[in-house]
Formats: sequence, C-alpha cells, structure tokens
Amino acid sequence: MFRVVILGHGEMLGNLIAGVQDAKCKIVGVMRYERLKKLDIYTKIKDFILPSTEYSYIKSYNVPELKSKSANSEQFKKEILKLNPDLVIVGTWGEKLKKESIQLPKIAMINVHPSLLPKYRGPNPYLETIRHLEKTTGITFHLMSEEYDAGAILLQKQIEIKPDDTGKELKERTVLMARKAVTELLNSLADDFIIPVEQSEERATYYPQITRDDIMLDFNKTSEEISAHIRGFYPWSKTYFSYKSKFFTPNPYKLEILDNNTEFTTAGTIVEKSFENHSLTVVCGDGKLLKMENLRLFGKINNLFTTQYIKHFVELNDLVA
Repeated sequence: MFRVVILGHGEMLGNLIAGVQDAKCKIVGVMRYERLKKLDIYTKIKDFILPSTEYSYIKSYNVPELKSKSANSEQFKKEILKLNPDLVIVGTWGEKLKKESIQLPKIAMINVHPSLLPKYRGPNPYLETIRHLEKTTGITFHLMSEEYDAGAILLQKQIEIKPDDTGKELKERTVLMARKAVTELLNSLADDFIIPVEQSEERATYYPQITRDDIMLDFNKTSEEISAHIRGFYPWSKTYFSYKSKFFTPNPYKLEILDNNTEFTTAGTIVEKSFENHSLTVVCGDGKLLKMENLRLFGKINNLFTTQYIKHFVELNDLVA
C-alpha cells in the first residue's frame, strides 16, 4: 500500500492518521501545524503536560514527526525527499503551499476541505455554511494546487447540518467523516478507481477570513439568520450586540425563535427581559422574536454585574444595536 505523509492540525489531523491506518497504509511522517506557530520548547512542554488527541495518535502509532517550521522550507523538501512518500495528505493547514512543495510526493499531494467544493472555499467553511443557512455541507478530498481549494476533486461526502448545530458539532461530525472517507479514498486509489474531476469555477464561492465587523449582530436580519450567525461562530469566536454603552454576548445553546404576539415591530426592540435567566427577547427583521438566555456582558469585570445590569438598566421598548 501507499507510503503517506500527513500535514494537519487538531481533530482533523488525528482522524486522518486513524483513517490512513485503517486503510493499512504506512504513515512515514506527520507534521503538526502548531509547530509553525509555537517555539519547540513550548510544544515539548505542552506535549508532556497536556498532550493533544493528535499527539496521542502520533505516539500510539509510533509515527515519526517532521521538524520543519514551514511546508515551503528547504528542510521540509529534504525531509520529504528522504521519506519518499507516495502521497502527502493535508488537513487543516493555514499555510499556502508553493508548487515546489506540492510536486514533492511521487503520486500527489491531496487536500481535505470541509465543504462541498467548489462552494465555500476559504478558511471558515464550518462557520460560513451555518451562517448562510445551508441544510447540507460535506467534505472534499482534492488534488492540491497553488490556488486555495481549487484542485480537481477526488472524493466528496455529504453531511447534514442540523437545525441547532454550532460550528463545534458540525466540525466534530466532519472530522469523523474524514476518517472514513480517507480510508475509502486510499482503497479506491489502490484499485485505480478514481478519476479526478475539475471544479466548476462558475459555481465557486469563496469567503475570506472573518473581520471584527463580522462578529457584530444585525437585528435587521431575520431571526433564523441571527440565530445561525451566533451558532456558526462558536467555538472560534463570540458574537456581540450593543445596548447603550455595553456589549452583550449570546450563548449559542440558549436561543429560541418565537412568534411575535406583542405590539412592537421595529427590529432591535427589547420586548421582554429576565435578570434571573440573563435573558433578553428582541424583535428581528422578519418580525419574529429571538429569545437569548444566559447572556453575558463583555469583559471580566462587567460580566460579574450582568444580573444587576439587566435588572436595573435594561428597559423594555429600548433598542439594541
């Protein structure tokens, strides 16, 4: 079977390691993305005190680690040439790879992207698919190219987005699917059963890295859009809305869309509050209400006074922003 090098990060890396092992392929090297971001001494201390799941996989399977600081470095090229892999599989990697690196393996360098390409190219597909109210997403294995997420498709698997999903749950299901899918991919490649399919640029969508403005909520949008916005950003970032001089952050697991039986119709109007539940109910752009419980004021000190602030300072029929 194939000799494989895996580049990746977090749960995706761990599941790719397991999936390649399931396919009875030989993992000749692994490179963790955190090595690009952290000093070697920091990584060693963390591995000793609080080892990650992917590090546990690496140790349990006795897989050699690449020590390069970049997948575009001369050191990386030397390591890959020495290991002589058939395939390099990349999952969750923030570095744009150059042509010289992509061409190093004997057969191909394959990227794993958590969406149904060519839709939702870019760094945050979990977040964006939820935020855009998609009902399904997926995972795509494709040939690596110099353009982000643009190479020919080798294998795709569809994944349901559930109504209450946050980015956390969607990611968990996706990386588990990646384990099964990479096993299927490697078995199919061994049988010469895969024909690469070029992506349709006409259908392609790309969403860049999120900005500071993206984390602010807009109650002129529909209740579904606002709920999805809050859930999609978790666990990578909190979202916020402002009231007077303070900022509230909603809990993505404590959201409820309600019919509006009040007299208030202006988007952003507070129609109900509960200081016991840290709750505000707000009119949305579609006329429905979004009830948000377990709200927290932004800031460590302000957070301590959330109860008192809602009780004494938040007024019904006022507007949030």
